[in-house]
Parts: sequence; C-alpha cells; structure tokens
Amino acid sequence: MNAIDTLPDLLRDALQIVFVGINPSLYSVERGHYFARRSNRFWPCLSRSILSAAARQALGVERLEPEHDRALPAYGFGFTDLCKRPTARASDLSPHELGAGVVALAAKLERHKPRIACFHGMTGYRHVLRELAPAAPEPSLGPQPLHIGATRCYVVPNPSGANAHFTPSDQTHWHDRLAQELQREG
Repeated sequence: MNAIDTLPDLLRDALQIVFVGINPSLYSVERGHYFARRSNRFWPCLSRSILSAAARQALGVERLEPEHDRALPAYGFGFTDLCKRPTARASDLSPHELGAGVVALAAKLERHKPRIACFHGMTGYRHVLRELAPAAPEPSLGPQPLHIGATRCYVVPNPSGANAHFTPSDQTHWHDRLAQELQREG
C-alpha cells in the first residue's frame, strides 16, 4: 500500500443515506471494502435492519457483506469518511487532518445532496460540529439539528467491535430508527 491508497468514496447524486466513518482502517483499504474487518458490526447490524430490506431483496441476499458496498449506491446508500487517510486507529489522525476532512466532507455532501449523512459514532460528528457549529450543544444519538447544505445529519453508534457501550441489537435498533426517519421525511 502506498501513501495515497484509500477507499474510494461511493457517492452519487441524491442518495437516501451516506454513511460517514471517521477514516478507513488499514485492513479495509487492504481488502478494498468499507467495514471489511469481520469483528466490525456494521454489516450484520445493517442486514438485520429494515433499513436494508429493499437492497437485500434486490441483491438476493439475506446478509449484506463488505463486498456489497459498491453495489449499494444503486439502492440509495453511499459511503465516505471524514478523513480519507487510513490508519490503524482513528486516534492516529491529527486535529488538522480532521478539520480539513470536515471541509472536504461538507463539499461532498453539498455536491451530491443525500437526504441524510449518517455518522458512525460521536467522535467524528463532534469534529464536524466543532468546525461547522461551534456553539451547538453536545450531540446525542439520532437526528441532529445540523444540516450540511440540504443534507440532514444523523448519528448512530460506532459499529466497531471495540465499542462495548452498544450491543449489536442496539445498533440494529438505531438503523431501524434511521429507516423510520426516512419514512417520516418521505
């Protein structure tokens, strides 16, 4: 892997949801797919959620896997990161990189205009708030008052297997709530 290797943004105009990670893991970049590590709970939890039902049916699978990431924009789901530099841990990123990432992310969202940007965990979203709305109150999970252009912001628990604060069932529940949010806006 050379210094510029990373995961490509999987974006197109007018997506329903863009999932926003903090940054790609070295392992995911090596595998070429978002959330590629088996211990990451993103794919199993999304697969149990009503949020992915139409995409799973269209793809003819019961469970989405990392290899499905490139197919999902056709079903309304995109992927990007706050910072595109892969690291072993998100804590390896500098504050400058994260600040620059907010500017780049905002430009992507304003260009592609997804309905919702779904942030995985508070860590990345707090950097967005610090840059775009420094006077905003401390965020909580769920829908956020912040819009980036026409895009609403939403926060779900970080799906990392290291996140012991939330069970897989909790994470699936937050994806179900996100599906309900889309239906309400609908």
